[in-house]
Amino acid sequence: MMRSDLAHILRAASTITSTPDIVIVGSQSILGSFDEDDLPDEAVGSIEADVAFLGVDAAKKALAVDGAIGEDSGFHQMYGYYAQGVEIDGLIVLPVGWQDRLVRGESLSSAPGRALCLERHDLAVSKLAAFREKDLDFVHALLRAGLLDPPVVLERLDLADVPGPHARRLRAWVEAVTARLQASG
Repeated sequence: MMRSDLAHILRAASTITSTPDIVIVGSQSILGSFDEDDLPDEAVGSIEADVAFLGVDAAKKALAVDGAIGEDSGFHQMYGYYAQGVEIDGLIVLPVGWQDRLVRGESLSSAPGRALCLERHDLAVSKLAAFREKDLDFVHALLRAGLLDPPVVLERLDLADVPGPHARRLRAWVEAVTARLQASG
């Protein structure tokens, strides 16, 4: 997904919900920190943007977006990309303090929508906690490209509500990938 696609989704989601600030919680959140030309292919390959809302009616707004411009919608059929409305609470693992580190992104092309993107290390933690192959590939690509600081990822893992055994597995994964990258590079 390109920034222009994300801007289109922001415009549409903002119009649907009458809400300017939209939290981007999936992989497209990385576009708040880096231009797509500076990212590895694994970081921009998705055709969906996970969007969430803060405050009152967040779940209702996520459902409205999902219904109007979500997967298999007319929007998806017409443009080849879509938004998935998601709820943050209970579904997405994020480190304590993540809201204070949101990266604000707004442009004339996204108006009236404004993106609140996860900070890159917070995004990595959410992807690691999901522990799906595509999420691990995403984090690995960012580590390989030097776009994540491994000690910061490990520090943020400690700030996330991840059960002990899973947290140890995630920490070991980050340490192993980092060691392999340092040995090869």
